[in-house]
Amino acid sequence: MIVIFTDGAAKGNPGPGGYGAVLKFAHHRKELSEGFRLTTNNRMELLAVIRALKEINTTEYPVQVYSDSKYVVDAIEKGWLWSWQKKGFKDKKNSDLWLRYIPLHLKFKPKFFWLKGHAGHPENERCDQLAVAAAEGKDLQADTGYEEQVG
Repeated sequence: MIVIFTDGAAKGNPGPGGYGAVLKFAHHRKELSEGFRLTTNNRMELLAVIRALKEINTTEYPVQVYSDSKYVVDAIEKGWLWSWQKKGFKDKKNSDLWLRYIPLHLKFKPKFFWLKGHAGHPENERCDQLAVAAAEGKDLQADTGYEEQVG
């Protein structure tokens, strides 16, 4: 089984933001993070999942994703995403990211689990540290999907 932990952070929401992800498989572990100059917390939560899934090179093992984002977990586990897709994401935020997520979902069929944030879970706490550090970093990237939306 491949286990992924994710978190996102944005200061000011919108503001500078970042994501953190920890991937675990057998005795392997990989950490990911990136920072962006202008974004939102929800975008970073979803981008963490996207970037983590893109790191997986096999569909041989089940994938579990643990996130403290109700937005991400509920959208997927409660099926809201598929309703949004049928309606062309009309009046929905972050459609650019959801459209990037859908092929990954179809490929890996991950199962999502919600974790309470800042509740002492070591991997969730590590993802938060990665996300905050990325958001506070230098050379922040453009979240072009967001910046194009807000013009």
